[in-house]
Amino acid sequence: MTTSLAVLAQYALPKQALTRCAGRLASARLGRATQWAIRRFIAHYGVDMSEAAQPDPAAYATFNDFFTRALQPGARPIAEADCICPVDGTLSACGTINRDQIFQAKGHAYTSTALLAGDTRWSAEFTDGQFATLYLSPRDYHRIHMPCAARLIRMVYVPGDLFSVNPATARGIPGLFARNERVVCLFETAHGLMALVLVGATIVGSMATVWHGVVNPPRPGKIVAFDYEDQDIRLARGAEMGRFLLGSTVVLLWPRGTLHFNPDWTAGRAVRMGEALSAAG
Repeated sequence: MTTSLAVLAQYALPKQALTRCAGRLASARLGRATQWAIRRFIAHYGVDMSEAAQPDPAAYATFNDFFTRALQPGARPIAEADCICPVDGTLSACGTINRDQIFQAKGHAYTSTALLAGDTRWSAEFTDGQFATLYLSPRDYHRIHMPCAARLIRMVYVPGDLFSVNPATARGIPGLFARNERVVCLFETAHGLMALVLVGATIVGSMATVWHGVVNPPRPGKIVAFDYEDQDIRLARGAEMGRFLLGSTVVLLWPRGTLHFNPDWTAGRAVRMGEALSAAG
């Protein structure tokens, strides 16, 4: 099957049902079946278990335990930079938001308003701002960390589709990151407002944050907002803020003139959590 046909076929797939099934299997304690699945996954994707806090695949009771594994202390040094990369993965794109248009792939863009669930109050903060899109492949470390020190002010669960978010699909599905299920997190930082958006995908059983726990499931089919402005939830630069239970993408937004991107950051580049993303503008 060609790449184009594989992308088009996703419209017909029962993505919600597949994702629910995958989520149940990944959280189930299935003994030898779980161990077989973990070992096959490691071999197929070339997962480096030497840097895991628990390198023995047999020590994980569920596939989710393995997939969200912690790393050994010091495995990801934190750079001396104002803003660091929050994940291991691939830089899909980064640059300037053109008014409210965020680049997705050649021929495709989506708006910051759509990404942030239609909330113009918040999307206006990012007019002509900056963005970075980071893709996490199955082999990557799937915990998400804070790019900089920040105070949480809002989280929004946004229902949506569950298309794959791999590069081929990003090139073929218009507005992909603003149409998939996602969790929008808004933070106050020393450099202004920051949006950190966890984008779901096919087979992504759930997304979780350290302050809330598992956000989805349940999947209520409507936007659900959580306000934290009257609380003092602060996370340090490099601290864990959440995790994906299978695959996906993180989109970061900043206001205009906030950052100067690391000149080494070009589309397609492999990145690691903790490396310098930028310096303050």
